[in-house]
Amino acid sequence: MTPTTELLSPAEAAERLGVTVNTLETWRCTKRYRLSYLKIGGRVRYTQTAIDRFLKERTVTPGEVKPKRKRRAA
Repeated sequence: MTPTTELLSPAEAAERLGVTVNTLETWRCTKRYRLSYLKIGGRVRYTQTAIDRFLKERTVTPGEVKPKRKRRAA
């Protein structure tokens, strides 16, 4: 991370992803999605790079076959 990397609050990250803060909280607690975040003391922060990576991993191009990810054992 470079010194100029902007740290986003959960509210800012949620807005950029089009979800609620509660949704982000659920994703963190359940580890449902691999959206990287920083834990600084009791605060959670996201980077725009992590958000961009998250969106790129979920981009679907019609006709393209993506390899399936292995499911985690319950």
